[in-house]
This record gives sequence, structure tokens and C-alpha cells, in this order.
Amino acid sequence: MEQGNDTQISAFLLLGLSEEPELQPFLFGLFLSMYLITVFGNLFIILAVSSDSHLHTPMYFFLANLSFVDICFTSTTVPKMLQNIQTQSKVITYEGCITQIYFFLLLAGLDNFLLAVMAYDRFLAICHPLHYTVIMKPQLCVLLVLVAWMMSALNSLLQSLMVLWLSFCREVKVSHFFCEINQVVQLACSDNFLNDKVMHFAAGLLGGSSLAGILYSYSKIVSSIHRISSAQGKYKAFSTCASHLSVVSLFYCTILGVYLSSAAPQSSHSSAVASVMYTVVTPMLNPFIYSLRNRDIKRALKRIIGAPVI
Repeated sequence: MEQGNDTQISAFLLLGLSEEPELQPFLFGLFLSMYLITVFGNLFIILAVSSDSHLHTPMYFFLANLSFVDICFTSTTVPKMLQNIQTQSKVITYEGCITQIYFFLLLAGLDNFLLAVMAYDRFLAICHPLHYTVIMKPQLCVLLVLVAWMMSALNSLLQSLMVLWLSFCREVKVSHFFCEINQVVQLACSDNFLNDKVMHFAAGLLGGSSLAGILYSYSKIVSSIHRISSAQGKYKAFSTCASHLSVVSLFYCTILGVYLSSAAPQSSHSSAVASVMYTVVTPMLNPFIYSLRNRDIKRALKRIIGAPVI
């Protein structure tokens, strides 16, 4: 591996979740199962929304987009991990690592923005029901998704290009199962001060603004539900956003867990294990959360599968 800014190293080594050989078959089977459940579960949601005219509403339009992003998000990291376990290799090419960083940041940002957009949709539906159909026109829904794509793409492009400017002058071992940008940046032998600042600024601005929007939307939703006199009316209003609230809690709590684990001793391994929650487990659980309590999704899935959905 060469040094300097003019030449780049050819590959990184992904150490994975465990280096113990006896655990590799178990990890391969576990992650293959979770990956297939994630892909088919979210694919069924997309098919259900697209095939049932009753689900052609803003809420389900955003849900279908979230399912598509979750499939891509998991596909950014898990297939390469499975390949490395199967081939007993830890290598990922330099180009492959930069590409993985780009798509990981892009899709994680999209998840973040889509959850905020879905919170705004629920806010309008519950707090301003008479104006909901007037405001949430198909054109606005498409525009919101496009803006989420553009903002995520710009952020991931900027940070990926900044990683390209770094020099790596030794064998780079990443204590993770994918090229996690923070760990890759810390392993650079050139100055990474600007990269650190941009990473923290982007996380604070994009993640913080989305979370603030979600919290504001739900504060208004709770206030609006509290003013409903009947218990049945309160339950009906809350049930329309319960699934989204569950997904939001799961997504942000797991990210908070990764952040806290990174501050602990042996943080690299702890962070890698904690990252499994929001990179693999959360996208896998989202279809179940949205389908188990939703009669419309159940009905559409029953038509597709041909059997009742529990």
C-alpha cells in the first residue's frame, strides 16, 4: 500500500462483527435471513400500496418510498458482509469503500427525511383535517420526496468527496462490517479536522432539524388529540400515527445507542454491534410494524399473498 496524496491505497479490511471462525456460519445464516426478510417484507409493502387504489394516499405514498429506501439501505452493507464471510475475505476495494460510504449516507439521510415528512403528513391529517386534501396534493408529495433525495444526495456527495481527499499510509483495518465513515476518517494519516467538523455539522443540522420537525408535529398532534372529547375519537386519531411513532422511536433510539456506545471503552466493536440495530433490524421490522396494526395494508397483502395476514 502506497503513501501520499498522489496515490491511494488499493483496499480496506473490514474486520466484521467477530473474527472467531466458529461464529462465521452462524453470522452468515443470521444476516442472510434478516436480509431476505427485509427485502421481501418491504417489497410486499410496495406491492400492496401500488396495487390497491384505496392506498393511493399521501401516507401510503411516503410509506412505499420508505420501504424502497429500506431495501436499498440494507443492500448497501449486508450483501458485502455476506460475501466476505462466504469467501473468508475481509477485503473491500478503495473504490468500493467510497461507494459504500456515499450510498450509506444517502439512504440514511433519506430515511431521516422521510420520517420527518411522514410526521408532517400525520400532523396535517389530524390537526387540519379539512385542509388536508387541499394541501397534500400529489404534486407536493412528489416535491417533498424529491427535496429529500436532493438534500441527502448533496450531503453524501460532499462527505464522500472529502474522504477522497484523505491519505491512508498504512494497512487500514476498519473495526466494522461496512465502511462506516467516522471510523474510516479516523484511520486517515492526513489531517481529518475538516472532515470531523463537517460530519458533526451535517448530523446536527440534517438529523437535528428532522427530529425537531418530528417532535414539533407530534406535540401538536398530542395537543389536538387531547382536545377530542370521546375516547373512541382519541383512539382513532392516535391509531393513524401509532405505527409511524413506533418506527421513529426505533430509528432514533438505535442511533442514540450507537452514539452512546461509541463513547464507551472498546467503542469500535460496541459501535459495530449497535449499528446492526438501525442498519439491519429497523428496516426488517418496519413492514411488520406498519402491517400488523393496519387493516388497509392487511387487506392489500391478503390479495397479493392469497392468505390472511396476522
